[in-house]
Amino acid sequence: MNILTFDIEEWFHILDNDSTKAESEWGKYERRLDSNMERIFGLLNERNLKATFFCLGWVAREFQHVVKRIVKEGHEVATHSDLHQLAYDQTPSEFCADLELSIKTLEDVSGTRIRAYRAPGFSLKDENKWVFEELIRAGIEVDCSVFPAARSHGGFPAFSSETPSVVETSSGSIREFPVNTEKILGQNMIFSGGGYFRLLPRRLLHRYIRKSDYVMTYFHPRDFDPEQPMIPELSALRKFKSYYGLKRAQSKLEGLLDAHEFISLREAEEIIDWNSVPVIDLA
Repeated sequence: MNILTFDIEEWFHILDNDSTKAESEWGKYERRLDSNMERIFGLLNERNLKATFFCLGWVAREFQHVVKRIVKEGHEVATHSDLHQLAYDQTPSEFCADLELSIKTLEDVSGTRIRAYRAPGFSLKDENKWVFEELIRAGIEVDCSVFPAARSHGGFPAFSSETPSVVETSSGSIREFPVNTEKILGQNMIFSGGGYFRLLPRRLLHRYIRKSDYVMTYFHPRDFDPEQPMIPELSALRKFKSYYGLKRAQSKLEGLLDAHEFISLREAEEIIDWNSVPVIDLA
């Protein structure tokens, strides 16, 4: 089962960087989302593929036509928060206000019910697992925020499942689709999206997908935009992570889409036997 998802944000929505963190700073950067979304829509339309799009509430306000087109072309709209802040940097009240605004904005613009969520930077970890309860209270039924390995933006290596599972909390249950890992140089690593996807050679990507029963992808519009400006305030390491492999990323994705079968999150949820998946008890 290979699940195709995109996190819909602008090219300057780079985490852990003061000059791009606040909404008040975003107006000084050019907008590139329209042209970058055209690439994605084109790739999917050519192959008659459906995907799940985790959109910022900010995107729905600034680019209403993009969200409306996602729906018109038969894709699923989910939330990626409102203002792309790391969940573990927020208090529960800040997180809830951001989440609720994103849901309301996306539902108003899309005309669809928002059921699924992914935290910016996969910033759900053991220290802020209260997020699960707040998602349930807000009506979210599916989460895709668990990154079951160590990483710069959090990571949840203690999470005991790398496949679809049910998380039980004192507020109820929620279906979880974690990102999958692969053992690379002795470490559990991600290969199915972002900088990991851009860094790894094509042959390894194909090999890992072929051997995996479950793959959760996560691509961004900026991943396929080699002409985007470079933000000067980034450290050398952050520039490498954010800009390496942009020229080859689109052809890489085309090769994966042509060689393997992909479905949306909604389609995957429908075919899973939820009575037989692991249950993670956080109550």
